[in-house]
Amino acid sequence: MQDSGAWLDIAQRDGAVVLAAGGRWLVASAAALDRELRAVPPVPPGSAVRIDLSAVERLDTAGAWLVLRTCRELERHGAHPTVEHLPTAFAPLFEHVMKSEPSEHAPAPPGLAERLGHVLEIVGRAAVEFAVTGRELLGFVGQVTTTLLAELRRPGRVRFTALIAQMQQTGTTALPIIGLLSFLVGVVLAYQGADQLRRFGAEIFAVNLLGIGILRELGVLLTAIIVAGRSGSAFTAELGAMQVNEEIDALRTIGLDPVEVLVLPRLFGLILALPLLAFYADVMALLGGAMMSWAILGISPPLFLRQLHEAIDGWTLALGLVKAPFFAATIALVGCHAGLRVQRSAASVGRLTTFSVVQSIFLVIILDAAFSILYARLHL
Repeated sequence: MQDSGAWLDIAQRDGAVVLAAGGRWLVASAAALDRELRAVPPVPPGSAVRIDLSAVERLDTAGAWLVLRTCRELERHGAHPTVEHLPTAFAPLFEHVMKSEPSEHAPAPPGLAERLGHVLEIVGRAAVEFAVTGRELLGFVGQVTTTLLAELRRPGRVRFTALIAQMQQTGTTALPIIGLLSFLVGVVLAYQGADQLRRFGAEIFAVNLLGIGILRELGVLLTAIIVAGRSGSAFTAELGAMQVNEEIDALRTIGLDPVEVLVLPRLFGLILALPLLAFYADVMALLGGAMMSWAILGISPPLFLRQLHEAIDGWTLALGLVKAPFFAATIALVGCHAGLRVQRSAASVGRLTTFSVVQSIFLVIILDAAFSILYARLHL
């Protein structure tokens, strides 16, 4: 056969079938070569087949694939093909096509036991990582406590400038976003509460729902979640960048404790700022609820305040705000601990920043649930 410069000859030599190929085995000749190769008479099982490529002038991926496909077809029919006299210039291409050829012995899909084992492995790794992280965080809390006690014995070492700067960064700059979100939450709660209570003619009790829900739970919890996503992530990113730039190692070299210089100002700055932010969030949420109540229920501001005064007592606001320092300490410790764990790579900064936010919010919600159980036990 001779077509488009490529040819194939079939002969019998020395007890073996010889397929002699020559010319230009290129993609332009692939269709004709394919027809010719498929028309090759069947070879008896056990026969030796020699594919002679000594006369091949040019070869591309399509031509090499046709040769390999022919070998596979012959093997499936019980023959023993060999490729001979392959020009040296074409050997790398031929090996590349051979390696990229799909394997006929691909591993079988994993069974149920293997998939279950894989799932258990993932769960086990996550559990071990969670336990290791919890142990490291507990050790970090002990280190911070030790440093704090040492600093309290020497009040002159307290860095008030850094403390005020952290309060400004975590507190003052957070007022717009916390105020806006709290206001909108108050609007939503008032609207939804009024919509449900209207069925019973008890719209006025939407004020009770709003006041107790905001002051005891939602105000401080919403504030803590916003601060965790905003300031907690900032703590991790800042300390992580310092770790990448070896600034923390430089502090240790000159004899300064990174916990004392970097962690304590952030910890106390957030502990002082978060209760104030929570109180501000309570006020903005009640303001939003009052405006919505006035708009949809006709409850005037004086009536709203009178009903709110009857719904809450002196402990309602305090029971919410007392959680704020604990939430703040959790967020600051988790954020700083994650920042100090950063490896010297940008990917580590991003991964641990995300991890610190998720872990902070998780722990804040756990703490809030613990406070709820405690209040129920104490009948508060």
